[in-house]
Amino acid sequence: MKQDWLSRVKWDEQGLVPAVAQEARSGKVLTLAWMNRAALEQTHKTGRATYWSRSRGKLWQKGEESGHVQTVREIRLDCDGDAILLLVEQQGGIACHTGRERCFFHRLEDGEWRAVEPVLKDPGLIYNE
Repeated sequence: MKQDWLSRVKWDEQGLVPAVAQEARSGKVLTLAWMNRAALEQTHKTGRATYWSRSRGKLWQKGEESGHVQTVREIRLDCDGDAILLLVEQQGGIACHTGRERCFFHRLEDGEWRAVEPVLKDPGLIYNE
């Protein structure tokens, strides 16, 4: 009998696992989010990145509001079983809710965090704020 692939994941005490989304072509790390079992199952089933929103307490499919969908090409589990890597194709070139290409846009310079990557689209235009 085939082993349940979800049972190999080491979920934390809240039933979550960190998930890193990496652009498949460029190798750029786009974001870190959280997945519960349902999010990982849905991601696998649909081929679209689905995460668990800790702040909203619900599943959310990346791009459901913004249109910036992450199409999943590969799902990987790290050696300890406690982190997921999603190799994705980022639609629209924007992964961050701030309108930037990726969430990791701050760089530590001279003891301060500085935004070093441009806003590609005003978030108000993305989310109808």
